[in-house]
Amino acid sequence: MPYKTVKDLPLKENFGPGHRLCQGCGAGIIARLVTKVAGDNTIITNATGCLEVSSTFYPDTAWGIPWIHIAFENAAAAASGIRAAYNAMIRKGLKDSSPNVIALGGDGGTADIGLQALSGALERGDHFTYICYDNEAYMNTGIQRSSATPYGAWTTTSPPGKLSPGQKTEKKNLVAIAVAHGIKYAATANVAYIVDAANKIEKALNTSGASFIHFLSPCTPGWRIDTASSVKVSRLAVQTALWPLYEVVNGEYITTVKVAKRLPVTEYLKVQGRFRHIVNKPEEVAKIQAIADSNAAKFGYGPLSQ
Repeated sequence: MPYKTVKDLPLKENFGPGHRLCQGCGAGIIARLVTKVAGDNTIITNATGCLEVSSTFYPDTAWGIPWIHIAFENAAAAASGIRAAYNAMIRKGLKDSSPNVIALGGDGGTADIGLQALSGALERGDHFTYICYDNEAYMNTGIQRSSATPYGAWTTTSPPGKLSPGQKTEKKNLVAIAVAHGIKYAATANVAYIVDAANKIEKALNTSGASFIHFLSPCTPGWRIDTASSVKVSRLAVQTALWPLYEVVNGEYITTVKVAKRLPVTEYLKVQGRFRHIVNKPEEVAKIQAIADSNAAKFGYGPLSQ
C-alpha cells in the first residue's frame, strides 16, 4: 500500500541515534528513510564513504540491522553474493525466505570506483536494490570532484580560475546507465520529497531482479551551505529541473513530481558557495540553465517563471 504522508512511515528506527554525520547531511536522512521502509528483515552492504565512516565508530554502530562495510569498489558485488547465498540456502531447505538486500554507496563508490561491480550485478539481474546517495563529490576525503559533480561546481580538484569554470563536465547520468542494463525499476529521489522517496524505495524492494535509486544527498561543507538549509536547497534542485523526480518502470519514464512553474537555476546556484564564482557570469549560468531546460522538456515541467 503506498505511503500518502510521512505519518504512514514506520515508527521503528533502525538507523541512529549515534551517527556522527555532519548536521544537515543528506546521507543520514536517506539511511533513516531506507531502513524505515525496508524494516527489520534487511541486510545492507555499505561502500566506503561518509555514511560508513560516520556510522560505525568502533566499538559503536548506528545500525540496528545487519550491516557490512565493503570497499569502495564492491558494494554491489557483496550484495550479489548475499543474495546468491540466500538463494542457495532456500534451495537446500535451510531457509524458507530471504531478506531485503540493499547496497548503499556515494557517488564516488557508484559512478566511479564501484561502477564495474554495479554494472555486472545489473546485467545479471541479481535481486537487490542499489541506492546511491549522491553528494556530488568525494566529500569524505576532502571534496574532490567525481564524475557526478555538476558543471561549474567548485571542488578541491576542480578549482575555478581564469581558464576554468570549476567542474568542466556534466553529471554522469546514473539512472540512464542503470536502465540501459534492462532492469525493471530505477528512479531518482530527493530528501525534500520524503513520501515520493519512500514509495520508490518500497517499489524497488518489491521489484524482482535488480533495482536502482539515485538520491540527491546535500553536503553542508562540500556545497558550502548552512546546516539548516539542506532540505531547502534540495527542494530547489527539483523546482529548477536540475534534479527532476521520476521513475523508470520496464523502460517507461514516468514523472513523479511535476512542477507547474519552475524556477531559474540562479535560485539554486546562488545559495551554494560552490557556485558563487559563476553566479555573476551569464555565459556560464546559461549553460546550466540549458541543462535544466532539457530536463524540463523531457519530464513535462511547466514554463520558466520570470
